[in-house]
Amino acid sequence: MEKKRHALRKLLEAVEKELLQKPNRKTLDRLSLLAGFQDWDSFQEALHGDAGGILNDESSEHHTEDGSDVHQ
Repeated sequence: MEKKRHALRKLLEAVEKELLQKPNRKTLDRLSLLAGFQDWDSFQEALHGDAGGILNDESSEHHTEDGSDVHQ
């Protein structure tokens, strides 16, 4: 019984270590793509930078709630 307990403890430690691991860069880049950014760095810049969250908007034309255009 002690061997089974020890094996189970080792298995749980391995699972916990894997779950607490930070995602690798490739995973972070793919998640960023899903959110509409080019890569993890672009996402981080939009999140923490001073761009105001409008990094992916290349046009100078914006729409109001009623659908009319606003030119900047």
